[in-house]
Amino acid sequence: MRTRNGYMEGGEYIITWVYGHLFSLADVEAYQENPSRYWTMDCLPCFPEQFKFEFCKDAQKQPIALYKRQFEIISGLVNRNDVDMVINAGDADREGEIIVRICVKKALKTQKSFYRLWLPDQTPETVRRALSEMKEETEYQPLANEGFARTYIDWLYGVKLTRYATLQHGSLLRVGRVIVPIVKAIYDRDKSIREFVPEPYYALVSKAETNGETVELTSKEKFSENEKAKAEELCRKYNSSEAIVTAKKKKNDKIAPGKLYSLTKLQNVLGKKYKMSMDKSLKIVQALYEKGFVTYPRTNSEYLAVAEQDKVKNIIAEVKKLGYNVEFRFHKTIFDDSKIESHSALTPTHKIPSKDALSDDEYKVYSTIMRRFAAVFCAEECRAEKTEITVDVGGMEEFKLKGTVIVQPGWTKYDDYGKKDKVLPMLKKGDRVNIDFKPCKKKTTPPRHYTIETLNKYLKNPFENEKKNRTENDDEEEYRAIFEGLELGTEATRSGIISNAQKSGYIQLKKDVYYIQPAGEEFIEALMRMNISMDKYKTAELGKALKSVYHGRMTINDSVKIAQNEISAVFAEKSVPPQLDTDDGFMGDIAGKCPLCGGNVVRTKFGYGCENYRNGCKFTISRIICGRVIPIKSVETLLKSGMSGMIDGFVSPRNGKRFSAKLKIDNGRAVFAFEQ
Repeated sequence: MRTRNGYMEGGEYIITWVYGHLFSLADVEAYQENPSRYWTMDCLPCFPEQFKFEFCKDAQKQPIALYKRQFEIISGLVNRNDVDMVINAGDADREGEIIVRICVKKALKTQKSFYRLWLPDQTPETVRRALSEMKEETEYQPLANEGFARTYIDWLYGVKLTRYATLQHGSLLRVGRVIVPIVKAIYDRDKSIREFVPEPYYALVSKAETNGETVELTSKEKFSENEKAKAEELCRKYNSSEAIVTAKKKKNDKIAPGKLYSLTKLQNVLGKKYKMSMDKSLKIVQALYEKGFVTYPRTNSEYLAVAEQDKVKNIIAEVKKLGYNVEFRFHKTIFDDSKIESHSALTPTHKIPSKDALSDDEYKVYSTIMRRFAAVFCAEECRAEKTEITVDVGGMEEFKLKGTVIVQPGWTKYDDYGKKDKVLPMLKKGDRVNIDFKPCKKKTTPPRHYTIETLNKYLKNPFENEKKNRTENDDEEEYRAIFEGLELGTEATRSGIISNAQKSGYIQLKKDVYYIQPAGEEFIEALMRMNISMDKYKTAELGKALKSVYHGRMTINDSVKIAQNEISAVFAEKSVPPQLDTDDGFMGDIAGKCPLCGGNVVRTKFGYGCENYRNGCKFTISRIICGRVIPIKSVETLLKSGMSGMIDGFVSPRNGKRFSAKLKIDNGRAVFAFEQ
């Protein structure tokens, strides 16, 4: 294989490459006859009949020279007379699918055979096998349809709403269908923590010695702070009764290892154990994949395909050489085709790196994947002695004491086992237990900040609370249709979106804990004032629509139409009572004439100001007064007649009370005018 400028050639193959996305969707200006140099509302909303792709551009809006040069190389190669077949060897996901498709479609001048090389990993053996099993690119049309639908929808939301929100707010707001609910989740959690007021309560707790050992019993009953007398009365009832061990169950049981890793589950572990951000862990596992050490990383499955048994046997043979006590076993908890959408679980390949070949962080990630694989295929079972003791107190309440002791480590030698041994007191059935119940004053605790693990879990299953709160009257099928399988973002996109939220200053990651930042608070609160609702329900429904496109239940145009309707609703005129209006217009809008110099008063980043400020005019009206957005219609009325209409929703900075007032011009300033 000879390396040339931008490609390699040898034998029957020519190999070339792209640099990420060579092409991206064109900006709004590409659909205008006379585009403006600046963002304006004149071109919004813009719903193209046919989406246009163009070279990715740099900060100066110029095509990136490197990308353009590489495309020229690709174009020359695919149109060579001796080339009769083009193979898409992009990443085995929807992004990889459409990146290559777009490039080939733009490059090809004549019709040629087009095939897909699907690589679950990048070992030489897998590549050779995949080359012999290639399918025509048309077989992957559903995946391409989903990819294009996702690209169009994200462009519509990202471009339209970002411009709309930025022009109205006065500073850049990065609006997207996934970034908004992510930042909103962290905003809501941090707000609930700040506003949390601990509530005292009483719990009934007994700590008394029996046979020289302390036996602790905690009642399920709880009492509010003003119910101490009730708590004391129940303690007296309990303490005047006998506490008897009514049952003792002891059994030896097997403890199964965790499942193989999906990307999300791996990132959860790495975040918790090594404080490794999602973006960093994804980059590392991607590098390991490109080196051929692990399988395709962007997977949402924790299972292997039945057809992969031989491949797994080969991996096990190599893992054994490292000293792991592993053996092949076929089980439904490991091999299950029904649990795989596109890609199998993340595992090592038979290509085992030496420790010296990996950086410290690469070793942490690789060894985590390897240890989980070794745990799943460990030849020795993990056995534990589980004990449950039931203590009955006067027939009024039963208390369960549970303990687990590992008697045969099995897979726990390789993978972490979260639960610690709990040794129970030496009690047997029929024993009398000494008790001394007392009211113990406690306080409710606030929710915890999102961590890498808990945020990932929320994004993977944003409707967990809805599931918990489901009533018996809820229709099972309807419920499943609404909530099952809905996620915020995908395994492939979440890390990058969270990273963008951090770069934008919306959120901060300290160790493995996420915190909302002032810019993030401003971002969410500004969107709420604009009635831009990109909540988890809308985002998840769009994700569901994309899956419908993949399965052929919906066309690309149908899914795009959903997004267009949502965006159109934002741009639509809203009927709001004048007192409640918060529409403060857009940057550059003229609100009226300046009462000091007669110049135009225009909407600025900070509010409304005279355009003659460079000539010394100081007239301004703040955009927000006492926590209330001042609508442009009120400013128009104020400048025209000297008095605005009544405005509700001001909040006193001294006592926090809400009040209503008009605004009037007094000595060239906007001040409150209260009705007598």
